[in-house]
Amino acid sequence: MATLVQVINSGSSSIKYQLIDLADPSTPIIWASGLVERIGEGDSLLTHQTRIGRGADSETATTQIQASLVDHAAGFQAIAEVFAATGPVEEVGSLAAFGHRVVHGGDAFSAPAIVDDEVLTAIEACIPLAPLHNPANLAGIRGAMAAHPGLPNVAVFDTAFHQTMPPSSYLYAIDAEVAAAHRIRRYGFHGTSHAYVARRAVATLELPRESARIITLHLGNGASAAAIRGGRSLDTSMGMTPLEGLVMGTRSGDVDPAICGHLVREAGMSVAEVESMLNKNSGLKGLCGENDLRPIHRRAAAGDPAASAALDVYVHRLRSYVGSYLVELGGADAIVFTAGVGQHDASIRAATCAGMEWLGLRLDDAANTAADGSQIALVSATDSQIAVLVVPTDEELEIAQQSLSVLAG
Repeated sequence: MATLVQVINSGSSSIKYQLIDLADPSTPIIWASGLVERIGEGDSLLTHQTRIGRGADSETATTQIQASLVDHAAGFQAIAEVFAATGPVEEVGSLAAFGHRVVHGGDAFSAPAIVDDEVLTAIEACIPLAPLHNPANLAGIRGAMAAHPGLPNVAVFDTAFHQTMPPSSYLYAIDAEVAAAHRIRRYGFHGTSHAYVARRAVATLELPRESARIITLHLGNGASAAAIRGGRSLDTSMGMTPLEGLVMGTRSGDVDPAICGHLVREAGMSVAEVESMLNKNSGLKGLCGENDLRPIHRRAAAGDPAASAALDVYVHRLRSYVGSYLVELGGADAIVFTAGVGQHDASIRAATCAGMEWLGLRLDDAANTAADGSQIALVSATDSQIAVLVVPTDEELEIAQQSLSVLAG
């Protein structure tokens, strides 16, 4: 069976891709990667990187092509041409499939799916739930199908991992008929990341897979937490949309829903303006004008009260979810930090775990400071009853692995 998967993350005017070889699952190889930008805008740019060689002496060659790519099908044709010109498909094997990230699968998908007309229709039906993302994901799938009609396409859904949540986790306490009619429920996101890092944590700590209790914290500009037992998601912080839950770079996370009506009535804002504010001008940015934690830390250290307040709110919300999930799981075998902030911000990890000694959780300060996010690191003390790990996420690898798995049946 072919072991090459081209992973696709398609935006409204872009295609981001990686060519991943899983011939040896323990040591996957990224043979090529690239980005097509400004599709349909007349001045498209394709930046393609190819790995040359297999060993430690391998090098990377970069090719840039400017063209007018009218749609995603033209983008995929340009990618095919640059692969033909620079390799490495002909050298390392044949392509098994395209593995596509799809943001929202609603409650229709609890696993990856080989794309056919029924799957396309189901993804299209979820557009009202993810109007910014699903149309772009569909464009990428259809572009790949048009450019490579003989190859299978696999859809891997951000929401699928959380379909194991029980009704107590996914139901909102609103009118049940209204909720059912409009598909209002909690779906959760970042599923590929939560699944990947939880599995890596279980393997690293040699925990029993069927009973391991893991709290995963995917902390980037978008952020979410998940409570996982036996590899199954029991709860997660994001809801019907990625707005719910933790404080994020520009998203508010949890707010009193009455705020929306209050702003419409009292501030004269439209619904669209309120939604835009909550998604694009809230979170850390709303609290202190910055959505990047690095300058926020510097400002807080210099005595800026707005930056200090932003950090306090960010950590308070994070600790609230960790505490909730510790109760829900009946304790935890491990807490896992991942993504940009989780992997690289030792002070956020320390603040999140501070004062939890009564739970048996103790950080190793030196190990935590030394962990740079480049590899798996155990940052809890040797006598800690709950392990704390930093695990670099790899959503592209997870998509590739899931794609091959569904093809193998």
